[in-house]
Amino acid sequence: MSALGRLFSWGNAFEHPVTVGIVAAVSGVLVLAPLLILVVNKLARPEAKLKRELWLRYLSWVVLAPAIALPILAGPGWTVVAVTALGLLCYAEFARATGLFREKLLSAIVVLGILAVNFAALDNWYAFFVALFPLCVGAIAVGTIFLDRPKGYIQRVALALLGFTLFGAALAHLSMFAHDANYRPILLLLFFAVELNDIFAFCVGKPLGRHKLAPNTSPGKTVEGSIGALILTTTLTAVLGHFVFKSTAFDTWPLLVLLGVTISVLGQLGDLTLSSIKRDLGIKDMASTIPGHGGVLDRFNSMLLVAPAVFHLANYVLPAVAHGQPQRVITGG
Repeated sequence: MSALGRLFSWGNAFEHPVTVGIVAAVSGVLVLAPLLILVVNKLARPEAKLKRELWLRYLSWVVLAPAIALPILAGPGWTVVAVTALGLLCYAEFARATGLFREKLLSAIVVLGILAVNFAALDNWYAFFVALFPLCVGAIAVGTIFLDRPKGYIQRVALALLGFTLFGAALAHLSMFAHDANYRPILLLLFFAVELNDIFAFCVGKPLGRHKLAPNTSPGKTVEGSIGALILTTTLTAVLGHFVFKSTAFDTWPLLVLLGVTISVLGQLGDLTLSSIKRDLGIKDMASTIPGHGGVLDRFNSMLLVAPAVFHLANYVLPAVAHGQPQRVITGG
């Protein structure tokens, strides 16, 4: 198969046991969840609002889980397309909530930047991928100068830089992972661990939480929940990571534990980052795109800091993460 043809191929989609395991586990949960919800409703008799929220969240995950897994399974190219769409949707919600959408030129530069970094990832052109961050920052900084509106320059440029950094440069590292021969289990592990990190924090914090983590930023989060998530996510990630990176330089317990700590800590910090933005804006959710969850950005905020950190950690230990496949698949002819 040609390097270009490989981008959109299902070939070997279920070759890795971790891929099979995660897909089977998530599918099993989705099948059993309605029964669990019915049992909870029967025994605990929650309020009607909570009942409705449980069903909304479940139905949303029936859509979200395949939306995450299918592009990853379908091939590297579809993975990049999905990450690009995620970045654009997150930026659209951010721009709407902050009012940045009114700055048409700046928003156009940010959107072009998001498209460019993901194209570089699709092309497996790592040098261009790295260069695009300072180039896009420069373009955002000077993009509106000749509109001759110095009033508000710092605010609008700062918002645009934050938008491109988080939803373009940071998220696009998920796209760069797609060129690793082992990308499917790696990305599924990342999404699986990040989502469970949120669940672990809630499940531990709800019964055991006594000390607020950041009450003015996220009143529901507790120190106990955060520590519980750190322990459980690190354990889960280290165990699954052993099978994902088996027989590689990454397959050592110190590195696997570091991977788990990185995912848990930065996942929680990504969530708190978005909470800080929302508190500053005085809103509860960035949008209402996903019933029971808020917006796309509300659901995937934990990945914003995790994606670049895990990529560079893996790429430092295993340089083949960025260079394991032919370079410049599209532009190299």
